[in-house]
Amino acid sequence: MSKIVVTGGAGFIGSALVRALLGRQAGEIVVIDNLLSGKEENLAQVREQVQFHRADVCCYETIAPLIAGADTVYHMAAIPSVPRSIEDPVPSHEVNINGAFNVFRAAHETKAARVVYAASSSAYGDSQILPKVETMQPEPKSPYAAQKLLGEYYASVFWSCFGLETVSLRFFNVYGPRQDPSSPYSGVLSLFITALLERRAPVIFGDGEQSRDFTYVDDVAALCIQAAHAGPHVRGRVYNAGNGNRYTLNMVWGLLQKIEGVRIAPTYGPPRPGDVRHSQADITEAVRELGHAPEIGLEEGLRRTLAWYRVTTSA
Repeated sequence: MSKIVVTGGAGFIGSALVRALLGRQAGEIVVIDNLLSGKEENLAQVREQVQFHRADVCCYETIAPLIAGADTVYHMAAIPSVPRSIEDPVPSHEVNINGAFNVFRAAHETKAARVVYAASSSAYGDSQILPKVETMQPEPKSPYAAQKLLGEYYASVFWSCFGLETVSLRFFNVYGPRQDPSSPYSGVLSLFITALLERRAPVIFGDGEQSRDFTYVDDVAALCIQAAHAGPHVRGRVYNAGNGNRYTLNMVWGLLQKIEGVRIAPTYGPPRPGDVRHSQADITEAVRELGHAPEIGLEEGLRRTLAWYRVTTSA
């Protein structure tokens, strides 16, 4: 039986990946999460089907035995917030850089076969060129963006120097059920949906005309699995993990009002430090080389996410 490790497996994206792996009967699944931002309740329905270890990727001695001999390590653990990395960069650095290095090191030294690394579209910075192509010069604007970019470099180096198979996926504004709206650092769509259900105005930072390539979490999970099983040509490579579209925040809030049948004018605040103006993925390479085939468009994704939040908040 194959062994699969998911770091950050109790988090928003990690838990979606765990459920997708279980749906494919992928093998023995080991979840590593320190529950800093992840929640055991995200795995409540599948808890008995996985091996859960409350452990921190910053502690090499703890995670190395858990990673040993894995067929695939999905490194999803991170502190994923641009504003938080600016306000308090030290914890982000420790997890996003030191933690990533520990995972790559453990995978190499314990003979794991491949690591799929959760990179970030924030590496592109605020270039006006759209869509973003993997060959573009990175221009990180925040500690978080720089940290995730360095993780990509480590992934590449562990392949070129040590022969550890790695694939990096630059996530573009992932959203969906189980995204935590309780933090000011949460994704904008989780904050929008919470405001919508509470019938209050959301705060949009900036003029709302900034655009994003919103990507449904199940499509991201599927791409992670495809990256794990792709051929040798993908080793050491970086791919965009998006939909290839972009929508302004004003458009998204308008669509949510339409779905819910309400009219609530948003309030606007100052732009947040480190935010980029526009983001859109060129997914040509991911489609061609990984078989990326996103299935959930924005409206359908919003409907599914809204339905989940409605049930959760009423429980």
